[in-house]
Amino acid sequence: MSPRTRLLSAAALAAAALLALTACASGSPSGPADTAPADTAPAEGGGELTPITVGLLSIAPAAAVQYGIDEGIFEEHGLDVTTQIAQGGAAMLPAVSTGQIDFGVGNPLSVLTAASQGVDVRIASGYSFSLAEGDDINAVVTRADSGITSWKDLAGHSVSVNAVKTQGDLTIGASVKEDGGDPAAVEYIEIAFPDALAQLDAGNVDAVWIPEPFLSMALAAPDKYSVVGYPNQNAIPGLPTMVTFTSGAVAEDAELVSLWREAVADTLKAATDDREGFGQTIAEFTGMPEAAAANLRLERLDGELDPQLITDLSDVALEFGFLETAPDLGTVIIP
Repeated sequence: MSPRTRLLSAAALAAAALLALTACASGSPSGPADTAPADTAPAEGGGELTPITVGLLSIAPAAAVQYGIDEGIFEEHGLDVTTQIAQGGAAMLPAVSTGQIDFGVGNPLSVLTAASQGVDVRIASGYSFSLAEGDDINAVVTRADSGITSWKDLAGHSVSVNAVKTQGDLTIGASVKEDGGDPAAVEYIEIAFPDALAQLDAGNVDAVWIPEPFLSMALAAPDKYSVVGYPNQNAIPGLPTMVTFTSGAVAEDAELVSLWREAVADTLKAATDDREGFGQTIAEFTGMPEAAAANLRLERLDGELDPQLITDLSDVALEFGFLETAPDLGTVIIP
């Protein structure tokens, strides 16, 4: 197996960019990772495992990595995986770019933002995707009697998102513009997903952007709530909700990246095929009740990534000022 070099410190310019990125990101950075090189572990077949640390969010789709660990899939690919929970995708980026975490699982917009600011992070694979048709896994919901029936109707009203300058308000703004409304006239208010419907009920916001399981709660009460639409699906059908990413240093280890990609692809397929077993992992990983985890509607899980989706996301983010400069996607997306 080819040797791997970890960068435990960044250049001054990259460090400055990381500090700026972390300061503007929602949530707080995760605790410091153990940066000491781990010993190579013996594999079941007598070979050696390469130790890696993977950053995860405590959300349902991310539980697929834990499922892969529990089922021995990563070991089958020669990887000894340790996980580290982060408070947000952007909070993982400093640790990934400096080598404290080898791979992260988070939203692609945060990766593009970091790359556009000079941080050396690379997209390694796909992970989870919005549904290209039908009922998507997140939506903008309003009160049934609000009079808001289309995207353009959101102009002049308030919409809750879990964090501003993320894929929620980006895709909502793109949907409003496409429908002939003024995206600049939409007011975004940060409200945690678990509190969104209660704030909508109280009249503190006019609409809410919510994922599962909160979306299913709203869909189950059609007399009370109305779905305005599915912004991911409307703006970029099949939009990646999460990708896996790594540092430029790790990206140079083609063998490790290949092992990671193969392991992720096999893990996501196995989790999709074993919905019952994956549901149990979700419950344990997130603390969600087992019944809720078993019936949860999930994103499409797939390790393959169409680069055009990242190009489309970058273009929309530039148009709406979420990115100041275009990242070099030829470098950011690992071939």
